[in-house]
Amino acid sequence: MSARQLGRRGAQSLIVLLGVSFVSFLLIHLVPGDPVRLALGPKAPEQQVLQVRHQLGLDRPLLAQYFRFLGHALRGDFGYSIQDRVPVSSLVLPRIVPSILLLTYATTIAILLAAPLAIVSALRRNRASDHLIRLLSMVTFAMPAFWLGLVLVQLFSLHWSLFPVSGYSSSPGSRLRDLTLPALTIGLYLAPLLVRTLRGSLIEVLGSDYIEAARARGLSAQRVVGRHALRNASMATVTVLAVNLGFLISGTVIVEVVFSIPGLGSLIVSQVQTRDFPTVQALTLIFGAIVIAINFLTDVVHVAVDPRIRTER
Repeated sequence: MSARQLGRRGAQSLIVLLGVSFVSFLLIHLVPGDPVRLALGPKAPEQQVLQVRHQLGLDRPLLAQYFRFLGHALRGDFGYSIQDRVPVSSLVLPRIVPSILLLTYATTIAILLAAPLAIVSALRRNRASDHLIRLLSMVTFAMPAFWLGLVLVQLFSLHWSLFPVSGYSSSPGSRLRDLTLPALTIGLYLAPLLVRTLRGSLIEVLGSDYIEAARARGLSAQRVVGRHALRNASMATVTVLAVNLGFLISGTVIVEVVFSIPGLGSLIVSQVQTRDFPTVQALTLIFGAIVIAINFLTDVVHVAVDPRIRTER
């Protein structure tokens, strides 16, 4: 991808991020309830409520509030939390790492599960193993995330005592163990999508002329699949993975609440309940930036995997 293409794609990403920030700003202000009244309590004098609203700029027009928020956000200042009365950055920054670790761990689990299952399913098409893999994928995908998480807790925590029920250890060595069940919950949701996409792409690629030519040259089945078929079949899977990672970011909200993971998802749930506008606005902007960054990196990966895209653009 050339510098010009990178610049154009980056400009498009910034425009999308601005749109996300504006829409999310309007939506959070449409939620019923006064955040100042919730923070001060129902018995707080009206004069005090008006004074706090003025200090926070909540008595200004919505557009003025948005441009004020945007201007401060560009400088890395997301304001003060109405409920906790501390800088928003002090609430958000410590929770970024648990969410990123959880999403990375879950994606790794999904890929490690999906890749071999898709290859076996494609190579043994319409056989018993193929039907079994497709059936298990459908069943796993149909399970709600919160219910699947509770089932995993019942099995691996309460019955076998292999992993903790919930929580997030401060010790780096214990975090991987703490995140295993929530990551497995997310990974088991994502894996069936990857299995179905990669299986379909592999079946199509394995029927291509150049694959038949590779087999005619005496190449082993492992080499044909690993070096030729899998690389070309993975492009559609990369796209599906990138699209669903955006959905998974919002899906981690439920998982973090179920497993008490102190990430961005559990934070946004608590702050929406208290109508903490500054914190919710910052979190929405961060979520949007992560999704847009994933889509941008997907374009870069596509160019790296398929050289034909470089000439098409």
